[in-house]
Amino acid sequence: MSNRIAVVPGSFDPPTLGHLDVIRRAASLYDSLHVVVVHNPGKEALLPIAQRLSLLEQSIAETGITGQITIASWSVGLLVDYATDVGAGVLVKGIRSQIDVAYETPMAIVNRHLAGIETVFLLPDPAHTLVSSSLVRQVASLGGDVTPYVPEAVARFLDTGARGI
Repeated sequence: MSNRIAVVPGSFDPPTLGHLDVIRRAASLYDSLHVVVVHNPGKEALLPIAQRLSLLEQSIAETGITGQITIASWSVGLLVDYATDVGAGVLVKGIRSQIDVAYETPMAIVNRHLAGIETVFLLPDPAHTLVSSSLVRQVASLGGDVTPYVPEAVARFLDTGARGI
């Protein structure tokens, strides 16, 4: 395992500017970055995984994030299995609040115990602290303007293809 390879996991349902902020900063810290759409059995997804992958690809390209970035999905087994398979030594998670810290800390400890994978928490740009995918979904479903919260590709998709959220 290498600490020069990192995995940024998330549901990305849909990707937000906060997600891209974490991806951009992680890409500058690690030689290789795997952005992984994970299936969360505790959440009912709005967008199919293939759509989330496409929106991530478009958003990363449009915002000019550079580096060796792989976009993938993972729905079978533990996330640390994916990280181990690709030789990653680090998971990178964005933390917006104490609630996120309380939720992520036990997983970070278990991941380190299971596979020796460390978790690095990145604090968001203050402009993105209160933005979540679920908030974006709610605003979009009520016809509100989500452009301040999501990349252009996501705003276009939500405006043209997903008004029935």
